[in-house]
Amino acid sequence: MDFGLRGKHALVCGASKGLGFGCAEALAAEGVDVVIVARGAEALEKAAAELRARYGRRVVAVATDITTPAGRKQALDAVAKLGDLDILVNNAGGPPPGNFRDWERDDWIAAIDANMLTPIELIKASIDGMIARKWGRVINITSGAVKAPIDVLGLSNGARSGLTGFVAGLAREVAQHGVTVNNLLPGPFYTDRLIKNIELAATKAGISVEDATARRAAANPTRRFGTSEEFGAACAFLASKQAGFITGQNLLLDGGAFPGTM
Repeated sequence: MDFGLRGKHALVCGASKGLGFGCAEALAAEGVDVVIVARGAEALEKAAAELRARYGRRVVAVATDITTPAGRKQALDAVAKLGDLDILVNNAGGPPPGNFRDWERDDWIAAIDANMLTPIELIKASIDGMIARKWGRVINITSGAVKAPIDVLGLSNGARSGLTGFVAGLAREVAQHGVTVNNLLPGPFYTDRLIKNIELAATKAGISVEDATARRAAANPTRRFGTSEEFGAACAFLASKQAGFITGQNLLLDGGAFPGTM
């Protein structure tokens, strides 16, 4: 299937590895020129070189802190050198787990800034251009915890749910202009964050990391973890011309872990 994305331009945040890299790779495979952003320059440059070699697209690495105004300007300027920003993929690592009694105002502000306000600022900077061109895709990587909150992830639950509420209104406002806004909600994908959470669980339970990993995988209906390639494919589809009638949605990718019907 031709997704109709060849020659488009994308900005993918948090793309040096994990789910962000999976999205950048899937878009590059569809012929998209990509600006990838992350804090770590070495890992980011390695990811960019890999994508260029594999897909022959223009891939620009911008090592910056996307949560700062200067970082956002740097990333958006890099896209402008390629062309119009057609596809925006918002992604940021989740805040640390813990007990809400231990969190101070600064902890909440940091979580909201990274997981709610930064995506909104990037949308604000790009949405009017998409509207003017009558085509655009905004895809926010949030978390399955938005749909099924996890008690120790209160910072993430709160900040990402705020973004979800904002998107629900915005998506209906811009849909008439050929612009869609959707959220991807990852469950247990085998990423660095999942590995760290498993290591923490193993320590608390007094078992090996291997046993904790096996237990966590076995708890999923698929008996495994998701892959970044699977996640990237979902991202590329939401960016496609075929997904033009899908907007304001929260697509849960969790291997069937959520037990509800909706």
